[in-house]
Amino acid sequence: MLKQIEGSLGVALSVAMCRPEVICAYPISPQTHIVENLGNLVRQGKIDPCEFINVESEFAAMSTAIGASVAGARAYTATASQGLLFMVEAIYNASGLGLPIVMTVANRAIGAPINIWNDHSDSLSQRDSGWIQLFVESNQQAVDVHIQAFKIAELLSIPVMVCMDGFVLTHAVDRVDIPQQEEVDAFLPPYRPRQVLDPSRPVSIGAMVGPEAFTEVRYLAHAKMVSALGCIEAVRDEFKSVFGRDAGGLLHAYRCEDADIRIIAMGSSVGTIQEAVDEMREEGIKVGVISLRSYRPFPSRALRAALQGAKTAIVFERAVSVGAGGPVMGDVVMALRGSSVELKNVIGGLGGRAVTKKSIKGIVQSAMADKLEDLTFMDLDVDLVRRQLERERSEHRCGPVAESVMHDVAVRNRARS
Repeated sequence: MLKQIEGSLGVALSVAMCRPEVICAYPISPQTHIVENLGNLVRQGKIDPCEFINVESEFAAMSTAIGASVAGARAYTATASQGLLFMVEAIYNASGLGLPIVMTVANRAIGAPINIWNDHSDSLSQRDSGWIQLFVESNQQAVDVHIQAFKIAELLSIPVMVCMDGFVLTHAVDRVDIPQQEEVDAFLPPYRPRQVLDPSRPVSIGAMVGPEAFTEVRYLAHAKMVSALGCIEAVRDEFKSVFGRDAGGLLHAYRCEDADIRIIAMGSSVGTIQEAVDEMREEGIKVGVISLRSYRPFPSRALRAALQGAKTAIVFERAVSVGAGGPVMGDVVMALRGSSVELKNVIGGLGGRAVTKKSIKGIVQSAMADKLEDLTFMDLDVDLVRRQLERERSEHRCGPVAESVMHDVAVRNRARS
């Protein structure tokens, strides 16, 4: 059924049709509307049976989801940014225990400095936590991939994060196709846990493991995550056959058949990049874009195949590993070891800064002219950086960086007005 609705409501309706039995809710922008809408659906009796639990923190939300899952319930929660960081200990516990919890991460920058706008630094900080991470480009994909996420999680007994860009998607009003409940029921069977607390068959879940077995347990977790590559593709194919939409999967290549330059990206900025690609194609520039839809597990083999024939790959990221570069770049380097494809890393869209077609075209033009650095911060305001560096050289007690830079912005804006 087609509906013109906010992205957060679309996700809530999608999750509701997956029949969660426990929803653990704690508000944090920009995901709050998701759990608010789910709370309303539970109150109206539209998700039944379901326990909607208002908890006191994000750590409590994940801890409650863990308890619900080991008790045999289909569990769901949502968070963003600092809330995800507050969950970290429990996030590792959920994956280490093999619990198929599904969580929406409404991607938002991590402070300090405080910033409520979108980038990918929150979920990418948890790339080693043992959770599957699936990124979506649109609100339609967000609706579809949440349904797939429950199935993937329960087939493998691995928790899944569905990562959607905060505000850009969560608060955008779009036309989305909401499936019928009967269709979802046919696609997603009732939850049958692989492990559960059962007094008639008592087990210890989360036992102490010493050096004699810890490596083997970690290897098994890695092997299971690698096996998720095939499961993610299979579930995507099944979803497409049932619902007629191509959402999810490992990656999607757009106009890459003969592209000399291919941009690798994740999330909603893929749409902007596709529009830029279309315009550059009209100018005769052979460029394409590869959307990474699965970040963990990382689709090394599929990415290598998607880059066959390319001369240059530009890894565009909305996060930075301070002192190294982009987090995704390291994975791409590993995937392409031994390849002749030239790699360039571009960091952009941090803290909600707009990713524009003009900027994307500029990056491609620099690459064509062999002027693109190995690591580039797109749209970097060099004047602001220079001012701060000069201040630090001339003053020992020069004050907090963020406040100083914002002061320079305000002074410059007043001078221009």
